[in-house]
Parts: sequence; C-alpha cells; structure tokens
Amino acid sequence: MGFPNNLLSEGEEVALHMHPHWKELIAPVLWFVLVAVLGSVAFFLMPESAETWVTIAKIAIVALTVIVIVWVSVIPWISWSSTHYVFTTHRVLLRTGVITRKGRDIPYARINDVSFEQTVAQRMFRLGTLMIQSASEQGAVIFNDMPKVEMVQSTLYKLVEEDRNRRFQGEDDPGI
Repeated sequence: MGFPNNLLSEGEEVALHMHPHWKELIAPVLWFVLVAVLGSVAFFLMPESAETWVTIAKIAIVALTVIVIVWVSVIPWISWSSTHYVFTTHRVLLRTGVITRKGRDIPYARINDVSFEQTVAQRMFRLGTLMIQSASEQGAVIFNDMPKVEMVQSTLYKLVEEDRNRRFQGEDDPGI
C-alpha cells in the first residue's frame, strides 16, 4: 500500500518515506514456510481413498493451513506494509493500520528533541528506535525498528532547521 499523497498540503514534499525495518518480516516468512511444509506433509500423508472421511480430512488440513498462514504471515505483512513513517518538508507523519487507521502528525515547529537508541544487534541490522519529543499533550513519538535511524535523525534535524528558517525568513531574530 502506497502512501496517499493527497495528505500533503500545497507546497509540501516528501523527503523520506519508510516502513518499519524488514527484519519485522523474518518471523512471518519463517512461519509461512513451516506451516506450508507441515500442511503439505499432513495432506500427502493422508491415505489415497475415496472414503468421505479422507476427503473431509484433506479439506480440513488445507483449510487449517490457509487460515494459519493468513494469521501468522499475511496479516503481519499487511500490517508492516500499511505502517508509514513519512518525513515531509513541513511535518512528520505516522500512519498505521488497515481496518482501524491511526495517524499522528507533528509539525516541525513543535519538535523539541530528536534522539535515537541502538543496541549492538540493531546496529548490525542498521535499525534503531527514533524518539521525537514534541510540545504537545501526547508528548514523545517513538518509532520502533526505524531503518537507518542515524541517517533519519540527521535528515530530520536538517528538515527542522529548514522549516525554522522558512518560517522566520525575513525576521532579524528568529529566537533560536
């Protein structure tokens, strides 16, 4: 699912558009393989017979395999692909969910602090946790499993500075 560009205001451009790190898809892929193999083995171990119970058992195995694959692989993939981390020239947007959509927008003028954390394992996978402190009632926004978190933090810092310069353009003292 792509990010809906109709959410952008006039003159606003996307600087970065990301999803959570691809490592979020490792477990769903492994589950897919495991369940598909187990379902296939169970299906082909059933005796070849025209008896009704064998036919019903094979249908049940296929149905159960499909249901489990949807539950442990397809739904997590859809959730991952419908999570958008968008950094525009004016704000940060977080969009999650398929059926129940959640969104959070933070104008750069409200951002107080941007920081990140990385464990050793996260550094190996080039991901981390990005924390954005904003001057709002909701407080911090935490982006877990942000790919290339250091690059995102420095890009966000530049975008905040550019926004501040654009808003205070022409004033002698921007109050920085």
